[in-house]
Amino acid sequence: MSCGKDHQKEVLEAMRKAGRPVKAGDLSEMTGLEKKEVDKIIAALKKDNKCQSPKRCFYTPVD
Repeated sequence: MSCGKDHQKEVLEAMRKAGRPVKAGDLSEMTGLEKKEVDKIIAALKKDNKCQSPKRCFYTPVD
């Protein structure tokens, strides 16, 4: 698996649907992706300023 753009969209969409800050493990369950993969995607999204961490280990999209 790669950290592709469609997986990034999938993770961002899951964050939006949650409507609250979520953990990588929750996103893994919501998307069906492995947690390690979700961690990589979150890192890429943070680097691109597409998601933020309002508190440690919780993430929300930047809209």
